[in-house]
Amino acid sequence: MDKLVLLKLGGSLITDKTLPYTPRLETLDDLAVQIAKALRSDPELKLVVGHGSGSFGHEAASRYQTRRGVTGAEGWRGFAEVWYQASALNRLVIESLRRASLPCVVLAPVSAVTARDGSLASWDLAPLRSALAAGLLPVVHGDVVFDGVRGGTILSTEDLFVHIARQLHPQHILLAGREDGIWADFPERTRLIEELKPGDLDTQAPELKAPAGADVTGGMKAKVVQMSALVKEIPELDVLIFSGIEPGNVQQALLGARPGTFIHV
Repeated sequence: MDKLVLLKLGGSLITDKTLPYTPRLETLDDLAVQIAKALRSDPELKLVVGHGSGSFGHEAASRYQTRRGVTGAEGWRGFAEVWYQASALNRLVIESLRRASLPCVVLAPVSAVTARDGSLASWDLAPLRSALAAGLLPVVHGDVVFDGVRGGTILSTEDLFVHIARQLHPQHILLAGREDGIWADFPERTRLIEELKPGDLDTQAPELKAPAGADVTGGMKAKVVQMSALVKEIPELDVLIFSGIEPGNVQQALLGARPGTFIHV
């Protein structure tokens, strides 16, 4: 699909991950405006927006250990709680996008995606394809899903993006968070890696660790490893990890700029 971009608004960007259930509402509104401006600037741009669960879903998921699997009444109560909190944040995201006059529709993973032993097993993308063809803005997010081995689990936005990339072949995946990119010396943050090729992570950023706050889907390193493997699998794809805090960064990245760390073959 020509000019298709997948944009993730990270949980650390849109919530305070150190404070349970704390959204960054002004940030959400600003990000929505930037997205709207980018789409107006480039009418040919096709966009799928995803977002993390931040201090909403991750807090409940950490308490119930939902990603590891779900059994028993208490486990399923936790499954429902994680769904509720992730959906609550999703509603705030949608409200911001609507205030920016964007015609967004949510494609909730829990109702369409299945997993097997923690990995995405099936997801019919026909509704997503139809939404893009209709000029709508499809929105997905990290969510609980039913799992044929674990009963239930959690899939991250990156897990969803991997499946979309394999099926629809976007040009770019943009991961907007609070960090400027991948640091070679995290947490000191004095040397930013501007370009990264698959397989170079351990040599270029050996000290990479998880960010502050609850993150049951693996933190920064897991995401970088996953995206590097995807770029190796789909050489025409590239991934940008960058700061969504810097004014205008999301808009510029959508229009082709490369602030942050650029992952490519």
